Amino acid sequence: MLKKLQSKWKVKGWRFALILITFTLGGSLCGWLGRKILLLTGLEKNISWFILYIILITLLWPLCVLLISIFTGQYLFFKTYIKKIFSRFSSKKKQKQQAEPA
Repeated sequence: MLKKLQSKWKVKGWRFALILITFTLGGSLCGWLGRKILLLTGLEKNISWFILYIILITLLWPLCVLLISIFTGQYLFFKTYIKKIFSRFSSKKKQKQQAEPA
């Protein structure tokens, strides 16, 4: 699986390791920030808390990964990666709008 990712992203060695470290640290930071933000709201941990947590970390993840990527030197990779993810969402949205009759 790791070899497949290396060939897909066209990276090797230390750069690949730095990308994986960035994903790990960015995800951890995102989860930690999400919990801290929700603790400030004073909500109890019930179903609404978990739904808000999922929405919050979905919104925070790109920001956290970009922030960490600055320190690991992988900012350009993640900038391109996140643009690609967002373009997939926006292209699906445009395809749906074009497919629906007015």
